[in-house]
Amino acid sequence: MRALLLAIGFLTRLPVPVHAYDDVRTKAASLAWYPLVGVLIGLLLGVLAWLLRDTPSMLSAALLVAAWVALTGALHLDGLADSADAWIGGMGDREKTLAIMKDPRSGPAGVVALVLALMLKFAALASLGPTPWAALLLAPTLARAGLAALFLTTPYVRSGGLGTALADAPRQACGLALLLTAVGCALFGGRGLLALLLAAAVFGIWRQACLTRLGGCTGDTAGALAEMLEVALLVGLAVR
Repeated sequence: MRALLLAIGFLTRLPVPVHAYDDVRTKAASLAWYPLVGVLIGLLLGVLAWLLRDTPSMLSAALLVAAWVALTGALHLDGLADSADAWIGGMGDREKTLAIMKDPRSGPAGVVALVLALMLKFAALASLGPTPWAALLLAPTLARAGLAALFLTTPYVRSGGLGTALADAPRQACGLALLLTAVGCALFGGRGLLALLLAAAVFGIWRQACLTRLGGCTGDTAGALAEMLEVALLVGLAVR
Protein backbone atom coordinates (compact mmCIF):
# COMPACT_ATOMS: atom_id res chain seq x y z
CA MET A 1 0.00 0.00 0.00
CA ARG A 2 2.96 2.30 0.47
CA ALA A 3 3.52 2.28 -3.30
CA LEU A 4 -0.09 3.31 -3.87
CA LEU A 5 0.23 6.13 -1.33
CA LEU A 6 3.40 7.31 -3.04
CA ALA A 7 1.66 7.33 -6.44
CA ILE A 8 -1.19 9.38 -4.96
CA GLY A 9 1.23 11.78 -3.30
CA PHE A 10 3.26 12.28 -6.46
CA LEU A 11 0.45 12.59 -8.99
CA THR A 12 -1.98 14.60 -6.86
CA ARG A 13 -1.99 17.14 -4.07
CA LEU A 14 -3.92 14.83 -1.77
CA PRO A 15 -2.13 14.41 1.59
CA VAL A 16 -0.37 11.11 2.23
CA PRO A 17 1.83 9.95 5.15
CA VAL A 18 5.43 11.15 4.93
CA HIS A 19 6.82 7.63 5.40
CA ALA A 20 5.50 6.68 1.97
CA TYR A 21 8.41 8.59 0.41
CA ASP A 22 11.17 6.81 2.35
CA ASP A 23 12.03 3.81 0.14
CA VAL A 24 13.41 4.22 -3.40
CA ARG A 25 12.05 0.77 -4.30
CA THR A 26 8.59 2.01 -3.38
CA LYS A 27 8.90 4.72 -6.01
CA ALA A 28 9.59 2.14 -8.70
CA ALA A 29 6.67 -0.01 -7.55
CA SER A 30 4.37 3.02 -7.52
CA LEU A 31 4.31 3.12 -11.34
CA ALA A 32 1.93 0.16 -11.44
CA TRP A 33 -0.59 2.18 -9.42
CA TYR A 34 -0.63 5.18 -11.76
CA PRO A 35 -3.80 4.10 -13.64
CA LEU A 36 -5.63 3.62 -10.33
CA VAL A 37 -4.66 7.14 -9.29
CA GLY A 38 -6.18 8.28 -12.57
CA VAL A 39 -9.38 6.51 -11.59
CA LEU A 40 -9.31 8.33 -8.24
CA ILE A 41 -8.86 11.69 -9.96
CA GLY A 42 -11.72 10.88 -12.32
CA LEU A 43 -14.02 9.86 -9.46
CA LEU A 44 -13.32 13.06 -7.55
CA LEU A 45 -13.96 15.16 -10.65
CA GLY A 46 -17.11 13.14 -11.31
CA VAL A 47 -18.42 13.93 -7.84
CA LEU A 48 -17.77 17.62 -8.49
CA ALA A 49 -19.53 17.38 -11.86
CA TRP A 50 -22.55 15.84 -10.12
CA LEU A 51 -22.60 18.65 -7.57
CA LEU A 52 -22.44 21.17 -10.43
CA ARG A 53 -25.06 19.42 -12.59
CA ASP A 54 -27.51 22.33 -12.32
CA THR A 55 -24.82 24.96 -12.93
CA PRO A 56 -24.55 26.62 -16.37
CA SER A 57 -22.34 24.45 -18.57
CA MET A 58 -19.61 27.03 -19.17
CA LEU A 59 -19.24 27.84 -15.49
CA SER A 60 -19.32 24.15 -14.60
CA ALA A 61 -16.60 23.41 -17.16
CA ALA A 62 -14.42 26.24 -15.85
CA LEU A 63 -14.77 25.01 -12.27
CA LEU A 64 -13.97 21.44 -13.32
CA VAL A 65 -10.80 22.54 -15.13
CA ALA A 66 -9.76 24.65 -12.13
CA ALA A 67 -10.37 21.72 -9.78
CA TRP A 68 -8.43 19.42 -12.13
CA VAL A 69 -5.42 21.74 -12.05
CA ALA A 70 -5.63 22.16 -8.28
CA LEU A 71 -5.98 18.43 -7.67
CA THR A 72 -2.91 17.57 -9.75
CA GLY A 73 -0.87 20.63 -8.79
CA ALA A 74 -0.32 21.50 -12.48
CA LEU A 75 2.39 18.80 -12.46
CA HIS A 76 1.91 17.70 -16.04
CA LEU A 77 1.12 21.18 -17.32
CA ASP A 78 4.65 22.13 -16.31
CA GLY A 79 6.01 19.27 -18.40
CA LEU A 80 3.87 20.32 -21.36
CA ALA A 81 5.17 23.90 -21.22
CA ASP A 82 8.80 22.81 -20.90
CA SER A 83 8.46 20.32 -23.75
CA ALA A 84 6.82 22.86 -26.04
CA ASP A 85 9.61 25.37 -25.44
CA ALA A 86 12.29 22.72 -25.88
CA TRP A 87 10.83 21.17 -29.02
CA ILE A 88 10.71 24.52 -30.80
CA GLY A 89 13.80 26.13 -29.29
CA GLY A 90 15.89 22.97 -29.55
CA MET A 91 15.66 23.09 -33.35
CA GLY A 92 16.20 19.34 -33.67
CA ASP A 93 19.30 19.26 -31.48
CA ARG A 94 19.18 16.70 -28.63
CA GLU A 95 21.43 18.46 -26.13
CA LYS A 96 19.86 21.85 -26.72
CA THR A 97 16.40 20.35 -26.29
CA LEU A 98 17.37 18.75 -22.97
CA ALA A 99 18.97 21.98 -21.77
CA ILE A 100 15.88 24.06 -22.53
CA MET A 101 13.69 21.56 -20.68
CA LYS A 102 15.80 22.09 -17.54
CA ASP A 103 15.25 25.86 -17.67
CA PRO A 104 12.54 26.73 -15.10
CA ARG A 105 11.38 29.70 -17.15
CA SER A 106 8.56 29.39 -19.69
CA GLY A 107 8.87 30.90 -23.15
CA PRO A 108 6.16 31.87 -25.63
CA ALA A 109 5.72 28.33 -26.94
CA GLY A 110 5.20 26.99 -23.44
CA VAL A 111 2.64 29.65 -22.59
CA VAL A 112 0.73 29.04 -25.82
CA ALA A 113 0.73 25.28 -25.16
CA LEU A 114 -0.72 25.82 -21.68
CA VAL A 115 -3.42 28.17 -22.94
CA LEU A 116 -4.41 25.81 -25.74
CA ALA A 117 -4.54 22.77 -23.46
CA LEU A 118 -6.69 24.48 -20.83
CA MET A 119 -8.92 26.09 -23.45
CA LEU A 120 -9.54 22.78 -25.22
CA LYS A 121 -10.30 21.02 -21.93
CA PHE A 122 -12.74 23.76 -20.99
CA ALA A 123 -14.46 23.74 -24.38
CA ALA A 124 -14.71 19.94 -24.44
CA LEU A 125 -16.18 19.74 -20.94
CA ALA A 126 -18.66 22.50 -21.74
CA SER A 127 -19.71 20.57 -24.86
CA LEU A 128 -20.15 17.27 -23.04
CA GLY A 129 -23.13 18.53 -21.07
CA PRO A 130 -23.96 18.47 -17.35
CA THR A 131 -22.92 14.83 -16.80
CA PRO A 132 -19.53 14.21 -18.49
CA TRP A 133 -18.72 11.39 -16.09
CA ALA A 134 -17.42 8.87 -18.63
CA ALA A 135 -15.00 11.41 -20.10
CA LEU A 136 -13.90 12.56 -16.65
CA LEU A 137 -13.08 8.98 -15.71
CA LEU A 138 -11.50 7.84 -18.98
CA ALA A 139 -9.25 10.86 -19.60
CA PRO A 140 -7.24 10.94 -16.36
CA THR A 141 -7.10 7.15 -16.14
CA LEU A 142 -5.73 6.62 -19.64
CA ALA A 143 -3.38 9.59 -19.25
CA ARG A 144 -1.75 7.98 -16.21
CA ALA A 145 -1.80 4.58 -17.87
CA GLY A 146 0.09 6.29 -20.68
CA LEU A 147 2.75 7.37 -18.20
CA ALA A 148 3.15 3.80 -16.99
CA ALA A 149 3.42 2.56 -20.58
CA LEU A 150 5.96 5.24 -21.46
CA PHE A 151 8.33 4.45 -18.58
CA LEU A 152 7.83 0.75 -19.19
CA THR A 153 8.76 0.85 -22.89
CA THR A 154 11.01 3.88 -23.35
CA PRO A 155 14.55 4.61 -22.10
CA TYR A 156 14.80 7.38 -19.53
CA VAL A 157 17.52 9.77 -20.69
CA ARG A 158 17.73 12.33 -17.90
CA SER A 159 20.40 11.25 -15.42
CA GLY A 160 19.24 11.91 -11.86
CA GLY A 161 15.80 13.10 -12.97
CA LEU A 162 12.54 12.48 -11.13
CA GLY A 163 11.75 9.49 -13.31
CA THR A 164 15.07 7.67 -12.82
CA ALA A 165 13.69 5.28 -10.19
CA LEU A 166 10.67 4.48 -12.36
CA ALA A 167 12.92 2.81 -14.92
CA ASP A 168 13.19 -0.13 -12.50
CA ALA A 169 9.41 -0.54 -12.11
CA PRO A 170 8.11 -4.12 -11.90
CA ARG A 171 7.18 -4.96 -15.47
CA GLN A 172 4.68 -7.69 -14.65
CA ALA A 173 2.70 -5.51 -12.23
CA CYS A 174 2.72 -2.58 -14.67
CA GLY A 175 1.61 -4.83 -17.52
CA LEU A 176 -1.26 -6.14 -15.42
CA ALA A 177 -2.29 -2.58 -14.54
CA LEU A 178 -2.35 -1.62 -18.22
CA LEU A 179 -4.35 -4.74 -19.11
CA LEU A 180 -6.93 -3.96 -16.41
CA THR A 181 -7.12 -0.39 -17.71
CA ALA A 182 -7.93 -1.65 -21.20
CA VAL A 183 -10.58 -4.01 -19.80
CA GLY A 184 -12.07 -1.13 -17.83
CA CYS A 185 -12.30 0.95 -20.99
CA ALA A 186 -14.25 -1.86 -22.65
CA LEU A 187 -16.94 -1.46 -19.98
CA PHE A 188 -17.74 1.96 -21.47
CA GLY A 189 -18.64 0.45 -24.83
CA GLY A 190 -18.04 2.62 -27.88
CA ARG A 191 -16.80 5.58 -25.86
CA GLY A 192 -14.25 3.40 -24.11
CA LEU A 193 -13.02 1.90 -27.39
CA LEU A 194 -12.70 5.36 -28.95
CA ALA A 195 -10.79 6.63 -25.93
CA LEU A 196 -8.46 3.62 -26.03
CA LEU A 197 -7.74 4.07 -29.75
CA LEU A 198 -7.10 7.79 -29.35
CA ALA A 199 -4.81 7.15 -26.40
CA ALA A 200 -2.85 4.54 -28.35
CA ALA A 201 -2.45 6.92 -31.32
CA VAL A 202 -1.28 9.88 -29.23
CA PHE A 203 1.03 7.64 -27.20
CA GLY A 204 2.61 6.13 -30.30
CA ILE A 205 3.15 9.46 -32.05
CA TRP A 206 4.66 11.20 -29.01
CA ARG A 207 6.83 8.23 -28.02
CA GLN A 208 8.28 8.10 -31.52
CA ALA A 209 8.91 11.84 -31.47
CA CYS A 210 10.78 11.49 -28.17
CA LEU A 211 12.85 8.59 -29.47
CA THR A 212 13.72 10.49 -32.63
CA ARG A 213 14.70 13.72 -30.86
CA LEU A 214 16.07 12.49 -27.53
CA GLY A 215 16.56 8.75 -27.80
CA GLY A 216 14.08 8.29 -24.96
CA CYS A 217 11.90 10.21 -22.54
CA THR A 218 12.24 12.60 -19.61
CA GLY A 219 9.91 13.66 -16.82
CA ASP A 220 8.87 16.69 -18.85
CA THR A 221 8.01 14.67 -21.94
CA ALA A 222 6.03 12.29 -19.72
CA GLY A 223 4.08 15.24 -18.33
CA ALA A 224 3.46 16.51 -21.84
CA LEU A 225 2.15 13.07 -22.82
CA ALA A 226 -0.32 13.07 -19.93
CA GLU A 227 -1.69 16.47 -20.92
CA MET A 228 -1.89 15.60 -24.61
CA LEU A 229 -3.76 12.40 -23.78
CA GLU A 230 -6.27 14.21 -21.58
CA VAL A 231 -6.89 16.88 -24.21
CA ALA A 232 -7.20 14.38 -27.06
CA LEU A 233 -9.60 12.15 -25.15
CA LEU A 234 -11.84 14.97 -23.93
CA VAL A 235 -12.01 16.53 -27.40
CA GLY A 236 -12.53 13.17 -29.09
CA LEU A 237 -15.36 12.20 -26.77
CA ALA A 238 -16.94 15.65 -27.15
CA VAL A 239 -17.05 15.47 -30.95
CA ARG A 240 -18.02 11.78 -31.04
